[in-house]
Amino acid sequence: MKWTSLNDLREKYLAFFESKGHLRLPSYSLVPHNDKSLLLINSGMAPMKKFFTGEEIPPRNRVTTCQKCIRTPDLERVGHTARHGTFFEMLGNFSFGDYFKEEAIAWSWEFLTEWLEIPGDLLWPSIYEHDEEAYDIWVNKIGVDPAHVVRLGKADNFWEHGSGPCGPCSEIYFDRGIKYGCGSPDCKPGCDCDRFMEIWNNVFSQFNNDGQGNYTELATKNIDTGMGLERLACVMQGVDNMFEVDTIRKVIDKVSEISGKKYGDDAENDISIRVVTDHSRSAMFMISDGVIPSNEGRGYVLRRIIRRACRHGKLLGINHPFLVETVTTSIEESCGAYPELDEKRDYILKVISMEEDRFDATIDAGLSILSDLIRGAISDHADVISGEEVFKLYDTFGFPIDLTREIAEENHLTIDEDKFKELMQAQKVRAREARANIGGWDESSKSLLSDLAKTEFTGYGAFRSEAKVIAILTEEGSVSAVSEGDCTIVLDRTPFYGEGGGQVGDTGTIYSDSFLGTVYDTKKTDGVYIHLCTVASGSISVGDTVTADINDSKRLATCRNHSAAHLLQASLRAVLGTHVEQAGSYVNEEVCRFDFTHFAALTLDEIQRVEALVNMNILAANDIVTLETDIETARKNGAMALFGEKYGSVVRMVKMGNFSTELCGGTHCDNTGKIGLFKIVSESSVAAGVRRIEAVTGLGVLKLIGDKDALICQTASELKVQNPADIAKRATQLQNEISAMKKEIESLNSKLAGSKLDEVLANAISIGQIKLVTYLADGMELDAARSLTDKIKAEHADTVAVVAVRSGDKLNFIAVAGKDAVALGAHAGKLVGAVASVTGGKGGGRPDSAMAGGRDASKIAQALESAKATLEGMLK
Repeated sequence: MKWTSLNDLREKYLAFFESKGHLRLPSYSLVPHNDKSLLLINSGMAPMKKFFTGEEIPPRNRVTTCQKCIRTPDLERVGHTARHGTFFEMLGNFSFGDYFKEEAIAWSWEFLTEWLEIPGDLLWPSIYEHDEEAYDIWVNKIGVDPAHVVRLGKADNFWEHGSGPCGPCSEIYFDRGIKYGCGSPDCKPGCDCDRFMEIWNNVFSQFNNDGQGNYTELATKNIDTGMGLERLACVMQGVDNMFEVDTIRKVIDKVSEISGKKYGDDAENDISIRVVTDHSRSAMFMISDGVIPSNEGRGYVLRRIIRRACRHGKLLGINHPFLVETVTTSIEESCGAYPELDEKRDYILKVISMEEDRFDATIDAGLSILSDLIRGAISDHADVISGEEVFKLYDTFGFPIDLTREIAEENHLTIDEDKFKELMQAQKVRAREARANIGGWDESSKSLLSDLAKTEFTGYGAFRSEAKVIAILTEEGSVSAVSEGDCTIVLDRTPFYGEGGGQVGDTGTIYSDSFLGTVYDTKKTDGVYIHLCTVASGSISVGDTVTADINDSKRLATCRNHSAAHLLQASLRAVLGTHVEQAGSYVNEEVCRFDFTHFAALTLDEIQRVEALVNMNILAANDIVTLETDIETARKNGAMALFGEKYGSVVRMVKMGNFSTELCGGTHCDNTGKIGLFKIVSESSVAAGVRRIEAVTGLGVLKLIGDKDALICQTASELKVQNPADIAKRATQLQNEISAMKKEIESLNSKLAGSKLDEVLANAISIGQIKLVTYLADGMELDAARSLTDKIKAEHADTVAVVAVRSGDKLNFIAVAGKDAVALGAHAGKLVGAVASVTGGKGGGRPDSAMAGGRDASKIAQALESAKATLEGMLK
């Protein structure tokens, strides 16, 4: 048994199981694919659930992986102990109906004792108390001392989650030595002390639980093995916990270097160092897999993690952005096994930097308010912070409730969680109501379609099809016929594309000899296509044969925009980097709108390069080829898939030359040349780390050119220019004229201020060593009043001036204080705020110069009179 690095352990494990006929798969993304039950992947078998249930066919019956995992239920505990962490790697070997207990047990023992050379007498297998088969394998075939095989009950050694596949498990424990034990002579696996550490778990999925406690043997048995890589590294490196493992220790050392706090010297500092270390690793992997900080779902998990790390950095005395440094170290330690970290390095660091800057901009204000709340609660002898205040911190300052809770607990307080949840729910209801009926299809009506067969979609190759009416729905529910008003028609087959994948639904007509209906939208739910229709004439009944005819020109224009969206994504990745992922899209006959992950606004040069690349591929006139295949084959061909999109056993791959390959169920041109032209109209931000491009194609480009030509001609007319080509020249002339006028106005304002100066100063009164001037500048321009007050401040160091400026229905106050007056205690910002408040206004600014807005002009005199008392109060 010799010291082995974490990265070498990972490779040894995967290579070992490859030698046993297993297919090595890369780690799945932390973002679950086609699994809404999980926010983030939290175990090695989680991405493979559908292989175990038979819903999907695995690429091979033997598979091995090292899976990235995130678990956050104990987020607040991370750092407080050396056991808790949010990110870990899970080694796994899996059998889908191939080998079973004997091979799984034998290989686990072989790897540990022969490949890693761990002494067998330090390993203790545990088995389910009634699993005689496993006991026989361990004792009689492997040769383990019976005294080292521990029988444990169902709670410890039987894996099940409600009804479905389940079975016993056999774990392998490593004996860390007497010094970690409880001193009991009967100490062994199952004891609550720290002596025996579980490092391997073989789950034998051999039964089916009917949910009533009845178990039957599965016809096909599976193996699900899990082993924490960091735990194994602790054993092989002789360290006490994951934070001492080589790759993680490097990050610990970087945090210590930045903070100037040595790990191990102070328990409180150690907590913060562990928090920053763990959270830097988690954030790095989450961002690499496409998660973006937000206030919902997995994006909120990421935001919590980053902001908690920021806060603990401040506790360590780090008062500048630092997470880029710790994440860089994390990348260096992990990019060998996960090359995407290096490929997306710039993107990861930019997202981290932006989120840290964003939180830094609010954390001081938020912490200050929270500190006041805590002090107030303590002074009032309360032990709970109100839910309203906690919600305000979350909603206004972006303070995660977890962070508020954690800081409150550090001060022996709790928060009113119920009230917070109530306010959060009310906010969600308001948002949901605002979004109501956007889809145009009542959710309650979908149950009426549950028994209908899936619709055959013919629209990839046909614009019109003969079809049979299988259902008609109105506001009254399912009906057999309809002759007026709006209705929903379901056909057995249709060329109408149902809204999905960012593409709008088709419009057109459904007709027969006795009926004409206008289809104004098409949707689909669970494979059933729904034609939203208005009866134009005649009547239609269930069972009728009709012709479904889409709007050709709209479909073709939509195809142009959809195909352009594919070329746009490929171009963005080529110009900006492979971190670019689709974050949303919308294509109809008028626009191609594409949302994508990127950390900054595109420069003009980047926009032009992207646009040129798309048009180059349009002019190349490459065939657009569609192919139905399985998901793994598509991925091997480089097809890009959309996170969260549900893909079946058969997927549709859309390939545009050698430039773009994506999984897509939408409709497209058959050649890139038919897109015509592509022009970006706008580029903007839609969320933190998400940008949006809107573009037009084909006839849309001609319309854009026409609109811009019209605008140019109108502008030329307004500027009195005969030739539109002279617009720029005329604009420059006007700018020069305006600049000259501004200079003249400034000169006149200065002269006006000079002429008024003596008049204003004549009314000065003395307050101690300071002179106070108040003045009503009625009808004077604000700029002229500023010139006047600036002149007073510059030429009279011992003077404070407050000027009210009334111009039309606007009222403003300006206050200035000379440098000597400021030195004696005068503060223009506080003074002008107090004066303006008399009129119901507010404002403030620097000690030497400030402005405020006023409201009630009838109180100007009263406001100016108040300046004397306010200034006297400052000088005491």
